[in-house]
Amino acid sequence: MHFASDNWSGAHPSIAENLTRYASGFASAYGTSDLDKAVEDRFSAIFERQVAVFFVATGTAANSLALASLAKAGGVSFCHADAHVNADEGGAPEFLTGATRLFPVEGAEGKIDPRALDTAIARFEPASPHHGRPMAVTVTQATEVGTVYSLDELDAIAAVAKSRNLPLHMDGARFANALVSLGLTPAEMTWKRGIDILSFGGTKNGCWCAEAIVFFNPDMAADMPFIRKRSAQLFSKSRFISAQLEAYLDGGLWLELARHSNAMADRLRAGLSAKNTARLAWDTSANEVFAVIERSATERARYKGAKFYDWQPPQGWLPLPAENETLVRLVTSFATTTDEVDQFIEVV
Repeated sequence: MHFASDNWSGAHPSIAENLTRYASGFASAYGTSDLDKAVEDRFSAIFERQVAVFFVATGTAANSLALASLAKAGGVSFCHADAHVNADEGGAPEFLTGATRLFPVEGAEGKIDPRALDTAIARFEPASPHHGRPMAVTVTQATEVGTVYSLDELDAIAAVAKSRNLPLHMDGARFANALVSLGLTPAEMTWKRGIDILSFGGTKNGCWCAEAIVFFNPDMAADMPFIRKRSAQLFSKSRFISAQLEAYLDGGLWLELARHSNAMADRLRAGLSAKNTARLAWDTSANEVFAVIERSATERARYKGAKFYDWQPPQGWLPLPAENETLVRLVTSFATTTDEVDQFIEVV
């Protein structure tokens, strides 16, 4: 019963097989092979426009280098207070952007509130060197609390960013999960909403380690080859990231895996809602479930072999768990089975 993280899951067999397929022979290095170029072209086809793509190994690298491409002296990027870039990346965005800063913005359900964003940006006078100057806005889709921005919500944030002449970045570590939850095309959830740069995640959804930084205006990517090299993210044998992404995207496998992951989360949500020892902490839409469970039930589940994390309540979330309760996070993946879900629900 593995619900600790989708990072705990392995690689999908099709992706593992494709890595083996490209393990022998020779191919030009540093992103110049025919396979690298073919996968880059595939991204352009998926997003329905010419894009610039840069492969990296981790989501932290993708987010940090995307922001580094927008960096300016004294720069400030605006994100949700609970965003991964702010709470879970160990200062990497600040470090790799050359000591720019992240400014947390409040908002319900893990989403930036557009009015709070506009107020936050207004605090920084671009001409004043004392406080820093606005540099970018970054949103997380799906969010760190399992919710998903609607198109209207993305449009509202993009409107604020564009009114302030700020580029908009999307952390898409669980991009596929959000996409199938909304039933949209990749274009509809990104550049058609005003997203300028996307961190496209594959690792959480069946890849071994494969992430991509996607620029919807290739002209914005002029410095990225140098930034990626300087940050030790230019792999000599880059074909092994491309091999993962080729299999991942082929035949819509990435969407199929995300649908399964989300369906397992739906099953988990439904099962926990029917228990008198547990309740859903808030509504979620992708593959993360947050539940308040009686402490005796969590102890029983762990004794039976269940893996999951206790979770800190998000800022402003009420009511807090009672003394005999625990807030937990449960994450499903492409490898989660119905048997695992049903067994966990029964144990709880």
